[in-house]
Amino acid sequence: MALPLLLVPSDPLAPRVPDPHFAREADAARQAGMDVAVVDHDAIIAGDIRAAVRRVPTSNVGRTAWYRGWMIHTPTYALLATGLQTRGARLLTDPTMYQAAHELPGWYDAFADLTPTSIWSPWEANRTPKHADVAAWACKLGGGPALVKDYVKSRKHEWHEACFIPDLADAPAATRVIATMIKLQDADLNGGIVVRRFEPFLPDDAGRTREARAWWVEGSLALITPHPDAPAGTTVNVPAAILDAVRSGVHALGSPFVTTDLAQRSDGVWRVIEVGDGQVSDLPATQDPAPLTQALSAGPPTTRHESRS
Repeated sequence: MALPLLLVPSDPLAPRVPDPHFAREADAARQAGMDVAVVDHDAIIAGDIRAAVRRVPTSNVGRTAWYRGWMIHTPTYALLATGLQTRGARLLTDPTMYQAAHELPGWYDAFADLTPTSIWSPWEANRTPKHADVAAWACKLGGGPALVKDYVKSRKHEWHEACFIPDLADAPAATRVIATMIKLQDADLNGGIVVRRFEPFLPDDAGRTREARAWWVEGSLALITPHPDAPAGTTVNVPAAILDAVRSGVHALGSPFVTTDLAQRSDGVWRVIEVGDGQVSDLPATQDPAPLTQALSAGPPTTRHESRS
């Protein structure tokens, strides 16, 4: 049985080879025995899926595939999956699974006991919220500090302007923060608005939340890395009991390739602060990609052994 195909974005300046950001993973995949093909990310975003997949060999009839590339919206991922089928390749993460792991409403229930309390509402890009909208969310979540994001991403680098809400019960102030987030996201708003209860987390030396990223392939732990934004040399150590609890959430979610970002709250309790589809989650620049590509190249789930490391 052929190993899965690895699909990575092409280099915009040399479209027959992988984008430099994913070149190390492509090399590691080949060393693990996988074939690698490139897709055109710009064409994917433009909706020209035929052009996007034109360099995927048609000899892959019936072949399964993983995508490792830049983040794309769920509807676009569905188009990519359909386009790859015309080349004979089938993504192991189907569009429904992708959406479940990529967007908070899809993964929240599986991790509800491990993650900050959240509410959400579908929302159109560039639609400005009213005080009544925010008051309704405050009624559901209660007052106090909160964070706002879309279904996938926050504006954490504009913390006070477009992310952190000091008191959700202060509807005018909360509305300003939420409206700014929506404005900055513009057409890139993913799905809708998420409001999460704020929980303080232990910081690193630079004052940022110290995060670990756990990578799960077919329900097994493949790798733990620092968050890609962490300073070089950062080390992480997540207790086995926490990983067991997160593993249960991963199994409940059911998506085959998932990342979970973990951090310690100021009281020492470990929390899941984000879940993502592993295909569009970034590796730290200094991380050896071999453990991940080896996991992606492994056989079907029935032949795998659960990692307890």
